[in-house]
Amino acid sequence: MNGGREFIERLKEEVGNVVVGMEEVTELLAVAMLSGGHVSLEGIPGVAKTTIARAFAKAIGLSFSRIQLTPDLMPADITGSVFYNEKEKEFGVRKGPIFANIVLADEINRATPKTQSALLEAMQEQQVTIEGATFPLPRPFLAIATMNPVETEGVYKLPEAQLDRFMIKIQVGYLDREKELALLRRKERGEFSAVEEIMDGNGVLSLMKDAREVKASEAILNYIYELISRTRNDERVLLGASPRASEHLLFASKSLAFLRGREYVIPDDVKELAPYVLSHRIIINAEYEIDGFKSADLVKEIIDAVEVIT
Repeated sequence: MNGGREFIERLKEEVGNVVVGMEEVTELLAVAMLSGGHVSLEGIPGVAKTTIARAFAKAIGLSFSRIQLTPDLMPADITGSVFYNEKEKEFGVRKGPIFANIVLADEINRATPKTQSALLEAMQEQQVTIEGATFPLPRPFLAIATMNPVETEGVYKLPEAQLDRFMIKIQVGYLDREKELALLRRKERGEFSAVEEIMDGNGVLSLMKDAREVKASEAILNYIYELISRTRNDERVLLGASPRASEHLLFASKSLAFLRGREYVIPDDVKELAPYVLSHRIIINAEYEIDGFKSADLVKEIIDAVEVIT
């Protein structure tokens, strides 16, 4: 399984040519890509969310599309529409920006619920329907949705059904002192360079196949179930993690193990990914939220409490 380790090291190096301090985000994007999942990137403006998504796509040789979500955007602006070709005297289909390997849905919570729903079929089925006709999306397909956590004006809350379709949620915050100084030094010296492709789409599909073949023992499966089960059986929880969350945690753990050069999942893979896979799927009862208790706190408690039985 050295292919996975070599891949992530080269990927981090290439993405690092244009951004600083994003090694963990790069690895999580790779985990989602290899697992066939999607990513929610949450962070204030100016922390390089768009830049890293574009660099990630470029490095692995995949097509990239950015959709700026706004309240007046219609579903057809994302999926595409039927038009009449005057020259050919027939109707044709104009495909929308969703037809790319990696699609960045920028500020997804600015779109209306109707437009947000246009992404649901694409994310779940990897296909879209235009005027009754179904069209497959390119493979691999990864949707990355960004959100600004501090804005409340002119935004629409994502429904739980859509949040559950994101395999991983990543919080992108400020750089620490050393990393931001490193960024400034590189900017001042003009040391940032272009991203070079390290593979193509067929190479990514091959890596996805290899990652899926990583083994998870019965003990790991039971461990994942126990983590998920405890989110559903806590009086502080209004809505626990779904069976889809179990599946996502399993496949993400297999991909992380692959990137670490192993042919099998270990408990640390699950522990490392659980906060990213579970926190956005859990709704805490309002009475406990008042005290500042968050879903991330619950996930940490559960990870600390559950032991792996081998």
